[in-house]
Amino acid sequence: MISEEMMALGKKRSVIREIFEYGKIRAGEIGRENVFDFSLGNPNVPPPDCVKEAILDLVNTEDSVTLHGYTSAQGDARVRQAIADYINATYGTQVDADNLYMTAGAAASLSICLKALAVPGDEFIAFTPFFPEYRVFTEAAGGKLVVVPSREGDFQIDIPKFAEALTERTKAVIVNSPNNPSGVVLSEDNIRQLCDVMREKEAQFGHPIYLITDEPYRELVYEGVSVPYLLNYYDNTFVCYSFSKSLSLPGERIGYVLVSNKMEAERDVYAAVCGAGRALGYVCAPSLFQQVAARCVGQTSDISVYKKNRDLLYNQLTSFGFDCVKPAGAFYLFVKSMEPDANAFCERAKQYELLLVPGDDFGCPGYVRISYCVSTEQILRAMPAFEKLAKAYKA
Repeated sequence: MISEEMMALGKKRSVIREIFEYGKIRAGEIGRENVFDFSLGNPNVPPPDCVKEAILDLVNTEDSVTLHGYTSAQGDARVRQAIADYINATYGTQVDADNLYMTAGAAASLSICLKALAVPGDEFIAFTPFFPEYRVFTEAAGGKLVVVPSREGDFQIDIPKFAEALTERTKAVIVNSPNNPSGVVLSEDNIRQLCDVMREKEAQFGHPIYLITDEPYRELVYEGVSVPYLLNYYDNTFVCYSFSKSLSLPGERIGYVLVSNKMEAERDVYAAVCGAGRALGYVCAPSLFQQVAARCVGQTSDISVYKKNRDLLYNQLTSFGFDCVKPAGAFYLFVKSMEPDANAFCERAKQYELLLVPGDDFGCPGYVRISYCVSTEQILRAMPAFEKLAKAYKA
């Protein structure tokens, strides 16, 4: 016998991947330039020069056996210290190398945190819209995902609904800002209210409630928007970070878990993170790209390209009659479907070779996600198709 649950996951890819694979097939049939694929959050901007420079220097000057060999399970100590130094200098924290655990990207960071925390019966709260794999990661760790609707209109956390959702079984709360799929950045006031409620409930229930912040898009913000650093607002916080978006390295799988130095039973919690990484079989994060990350921490790809794409797409789509919250970060638009069934809307969009992702799996039926980390040329070429789609609903 095999695991029926794992077989079901393997037979049904995420809706994002399904549409991406459809796009590849369609491109082979009619030409890539004729398919307007907005499905995958795969950065189209090249990595900054420091990445290539770091790789070449490391390959040419470092001992190859050491460079490509195992590191400590939690990551190379010098790498972790370099990242800790950057975090402290940037956010005014006081973490050190032994608060960091290097991972194979943010997905591994989240999986490790959930595995470290979950015991049978635990609940983990996420807010709509949320990355669909949160449910997969939570259930795989043995927890239950509890979904709390965000405020209609701006996708900030609905504090009264959140307070009602917290129970004695709540182990942790997951936040993602800038958000995938909406691009919304949670305001400082919203974060303060969230943390106040969590502290009240910790006191009421007599046990820690952890905050897990999923931050692969932290640096991808526009027009001077500030993203609150949650270690400075709530002590029992994990930061799950990835260099995939900031350095345009999604395929290299490099990130980290940061365990707050102010966390209750910090050393035990960090040990649980190390144990979860061991139990999940990660061994250690990619050795070469640990070193690259340490040398490039704080650098970003040219995010002005994403801002240009956002402005072009948002301004044009709203002029056609589409409705969405203007994103302050990340590289997604979360647009209201022009009919109640977003899946039907996305199928209709395919008639114009537009590949969009329905919002149902993000916890928001009636919305679609449009990923604009594509070439500006593709956006320009897709505009007539978007206009035709909008007109089809007005006819």
